Amino acid sequence: MALKQVSSNKCFEGFQKVFEHDSAELKCKMKFGIYLPPKAETGKCPVLYWLSGLTCTEQNFITKAGFHQAAAEHGLIVVAPDTSPRGCGIEGEDESWDFGTGAGFYVDATEDPWKTNYRMYSYIKDELPKLINANFPTDPERMSIFGHSMGGHGALILALKNPGKYKSVSAFAPICNPIQCQWGKKALGGYLGPDVSKWEAYDATQLVKSYPGSHLDILIDQGKDDQFLSAGQLLPDNFIAACTERKIPVVFRLQQAGYDHSYFFIATFINDHIKHHAKYLNA
Repeated sequence: MALKQVSSNKCFEGFQKVFEHDSAELKCKMKFGIYLPPKAETGKCPVLYWLSGLTCTEQNFITKAGFHQAAAEHGLIVVAPDTSPRGCGIEGEDESWDFGTGAGFYVDATEDPWKTNYRMYSYIKDELPKLINANFPTDPERMSIFGHSMGGHGALILALKNPGKYKSVSAFAPICNPIQCQWGKKALGGYLGPDVSKWEAYDATQLVKSYPGSHLDILIDQGKDDQFLSAGQLLPDNFIAACTERKIPVVFRLQQAGYDHSYFFIATFINDHIKHHAKYLNA
């Protein structure tokens, strides 16, 4: 599968690059950011996948999160894909900020007209890692995942649905229980149809209840003044309760007053997350 380099910038002795490719899964052109640490010039490195939130492209994380220095120090390749298919010509794809373009929700849609292109779950789980492993100096056995908001939801469900695939998982302000919040009801209803039992397959709080217990150490950071926390969109308490019941280890850090849902919050604690993953990826 041909990769076209869009940009390349030296950063902390490594390179932050952006590539474009034709996605077989999504049937459109897709971009992803990839940071290659200095260690990638001499050997294979583990890969950490970042999933962004609603309205984001691959650019938000690579320009705002400030992760490069820690990734360089720990020798991690960091991949940041886009959040949805783009320009598919689907009626209504650009009508709202929380559904369609920029809002793929990391599910495989089953409903018309979305099911042909909106297959972000399979894209992140299968197509993208194969592409990365075929074109970059990766160690395919060492892979972890993290994300923010809708992407935090994506990271949690991918880790929970695929025991052992990812060495570790973490999230910033994730949508923890989408079947119970307005964002989730809109997205899951639109992509998967009205049967709520089908939505449960993409809900971290539901998935953890039947997680088979392969070791998974979860780190979640949540800002106390996150407007979407107070609006009932994130529902971390539901997820924590489910993890506690199943004895799944989760570190939940409610960060002090003033921290919100923005990339300023992410940039403040990103080094902790990189360290969390490096502990498992470099073990």
